[in-house]
Amino acid sequence: MDLVSLFAFTAAYAIAVAVPGPGMAAVVARALGGGFAGAFPMVLGILVGDLIFLAFAVFGLATLAANFGALFTVVRFAGAAYLLYIAYKFWTARPGQEQVAPKAEAGMRTFLAGVSLTLGNPKTIVFYLALLPTVIRLDQMTALGFAELVGIVIVVLLAIGCGYAYLAASARDFFKSSTALRRLNRTAAVMMAAAAGAVAFRL
Repeated sequence: MDLVSLFAFTAAYAIAVAVPGPGMAAVVARALGGGFAGAFPMVLGILVGDLIFLAFAVFGLATLAANFGALFTVVRFAGAAYLLYIAYKFWTARPGQEQVAPKAEAGMRTFLAGVSLTLGNPKTIVFYLALLPTVIRLDQMTALGFAELVGIVIVVLLAIGCGYAYLAASARDFFKSSTALRRLNRTAAVMMAAAAGAVAFRL
């Protein structure tokens, strides 16, 4: 694939990821509540969801995905419900007990929440449907070209998602008192609940 097309896709995708939306809001909230390790599985989940939609768009399955409205509605509300659960856990956590990340099963649940957050967000597939045809000749897509797009999505999303998580987790270190941690947990809870609302009501 030519460098101009790859650069155009990279720039547009980076802007779309960097602009705060439900996904990055959830990552920040997870990092505020549970540190970088607690947020990283969610970044990976969002990445997997993006790659699924990229594949749908590239291989002409976007229309098929759009027609399964009921399925995507279920996924969207399931993801929103889990985000609300995490928000509740943060809101009610006592300072020092909010570190949920070390358990493998908690990491897997967070990962799946990230996947469902992306799959339940119609803006993601609309982005791919609107962007790809304008910068890439899909009718001339090759295996190498698809691999290049996948590589761009992985690098850009991991860099920006982990950047958000790292900054939020670093900000957490400035708060040491029980009162400050409680406020931080509740801030994370509000952000997580807002992300859930954005997903559920397609804001």
